[in-house]
Amino acid sequence: MNNSMITAMSSMNGLQQRLDLLAENVANVNTAGYKRKQATFSDLLRTVQQQPEAFVRPGRLTPVGFSQGWGARMHMLQPDLSQGALKETGLSTDVAIEGNALFEVVTDAEGTRAFTRNGAFQLTLNGNGDTILATGDGYPVVAVMTGADGQTVESNVVLPPNYDLRIYPDGRLEAVNAEGTAVGLGRLKVVEPTKPALLAAVQDNLFAVPNGVNRDDVLTDIVPGEGNRISLHQGYLEQSNVSLVDELTELINVQRAYQLSARALSSSDMMMVMANSLRG
Repeated sequence: MNNSMITAMSSMNGLQQRLDLLAENVANVNTAGYKRKQATFSDLLRTVQQQPEAFVRPGRLTPVGFSQGWGARMHMLQPDLSQGALKETGLSTDVAIEGNALFEVVTDAEGTRAFTRNGAFQLTLNGNGDTILATGDGYPVVAVMTGADGQTVESNVVLPPNYDLRIYPDGRLEAVNAEGTAVGLGRLKVVEPTKPALLAAVQDNLFAVPNGVNRDDVLTDIVPGEGNRISLHQGYLEQSNVSLVDELTELINVQRAYQLSARALSSSDMMMVMANSLRG
């Protein structure tokens, strides 16, 4: 296999990964809270080919030789956490985040945590028969409360029977009945990603901290409105931040680059066939 075939093959592999990424973004253009994924590509190893001495000419300033690349590969995949548009729904269980923050949810019985921007929550029953606030996929939303000893305790958002849910911009939760009696339910736990590039996208429009990475190096617990530009909006949903026009434009560019690389691979194969067919 000659150098041109290796270069074309590696470039096609990277372009295919980019194509799959664009297709995923386009497919989630209407997914609430979805954050578009963006990839960074880098050159593979470069080598310098030395040209014969016959190329040396009087007055030549450039070096005798040329740099030969070996294609590119996907170097990093990270989410774009820029703000999406807020859409009013009127549902008391829908919550939208304005600013750079994430909701925290529990994904299994062991208490594994994940994070999301999708605030399309719902009321559901847990194993104890309590009505709790959860995601559309059934993951309980985490709330923080102050215990009797003054310590902060994390728990589910449990709504008493015949009460409605009220959520304030700073994340405070209240249950309110028909007589106007309010019962405090704590506060929605909200975290701010300080290094979003380290977050791993997992299933169900969630993010997770990868194994081997310290959570405190990636996320910071915050209270909306306390020295930051973060607030919660009940009755609203954040829309996807995918721009369909930009994604389709990039999709066309990637397809053309892939076709060019495929043509280079075909041309290299054809030249090898012609070289093998030569007779002395």
